[in-house]
Amino acid sequence: MIALRRRRPTGEAGFTLIEVLMATLLMTIILAALATVTAQWLPNWNRGMARVQRAERLAMGLDRIAADLSVAEMISLNGDARAPLFEGSELAVTFVRTAVGPNARPGLEIVRLIEKADSQGLAMVRERTPFAPMPTDAQIRFADQVVLVRAPFRITFSYAGPDQVWQPTWRGQMQLPEKIRIAVRDGGTGQVLRVSTATIVHVSAPAECARAKNAVACLNARLKPDAQKKEEQL
Repeated sequence: MIALRRRRPTGEAGFTLIEVLMATLLMTIILAALATVTAQWLPNWNRGMARVQRAERLAMGLDRIAADLSVAEMISLNGDARAPLFEGSELAVTFVRTAVGPNARPGLEIVRLIEKADSQGLAMVRERTPFAPMPTDAQIRFADQVVLVRAPFRITFSYAGPDQVWQPTWRGQMQLPEKIRIAVRDGGTGQVLRVSTATIVHVSAPAECARAKNAVACLNARLKPDAQKKEEQL
């Protein structure tokens, strides 16, 4: 028998030590370059996402504020009070509206939008309580606090009646304001931002005037005592 001769390989298989070192060095350079690029754009990306989220939260808060104010009702605290429950200032507004929410019972509720301070800074919050007749000087206790707008934004209110003149306060009036302006200010500079808005209050007459045959005469009759009172004060 003729023994088969094994062929000698013409070259050795695999990588040499130098080739492994070169590949490792090349991979290290690529990873270092990627780390440098990532370190540059990742903080900017995080800041951009934070701005987008902050803008979205601001838009949602403004929508909630405008929706609440637009459906304010001309409801007084009791049968003896002639003026509706509506107290507005630059940093807070209290009014009555139809109850809304998944856990709200049918009926009315008293809502207060007010700026408060917490551990994270100033914030515009929404508070509510079920409506019930009470004495005029009674202290209203609010609950269910929800943050709507947080720093660096600040919300201020102003009010306009039939004369279309904006006022910083609205208290003790026989009518609700026709328009409410919601100004969004930069917390640092105080500058009014373009996202500011205004809303129209839908209710312009009390319920008894809505049912009356002559709504204008009914409304004038309610406003006349208030006008006489102002003349006496002057």
